[in-house]
Amino acid sequence: MRAAAVLIGAPGSGKTTVGTLLAARLGVGFRDTDHDVEAACGMPVPVLVRRHGEAHFRTLEREAVRAALDGHDGVLALGGGAVLDPATRRLLAGHRVVHLQVALETALARIGGADDRPLLTGDPETRLRELFRVRGPVYRRLARLTVPADTDSAAATAERLADALAALPA
Repeated sequence: MRAAAVLIGAPGSGKTTVGTLLAARLGVGFRDTDHDVEAACGMPVPVLVRRHGEAHFRTLEREAVRAALDGHDGVLALGGGAVLDPATRRLLAGHRVVHLQVALETALARIGGADDRPLLTGDPETRLRELFRVRGPVYRRLARLTVPADTDSAAATAERLADALAALPA
């Protein structure tokens, strides 16, 4: 089984919003691995990270990605940091990985306060700038397709992405 698309990108890039719209456009299901982790552990990701640490969260996230890639043929959104795990990167090989690319300023405007994003607490701009620096090259390397996601509406981005996916070889 192979997902129709696996969305990766920075916090605030629109993975969940665009992914939901893309799935509807393609007539397939949508799945978000952050939601899968929350369902598995019975608590929101920010609470999980505060109580058990980022390393424990990343372990659960890797298992959620593995399960989703094995059992979901729709649109899949990964948490922004999922790609940092080498095992997760290997799992993504052969999948239609799409990088939703946004400018730092766009991501900051979209995420607002960082209350529900534990890795951005303190100074969200400084933390997000560091995430962009570390994760950006990984997103670009993994993606079969990079789609700008900060100038158009989420619906327009989903439409453009659907067209681009249709043009990709199976």
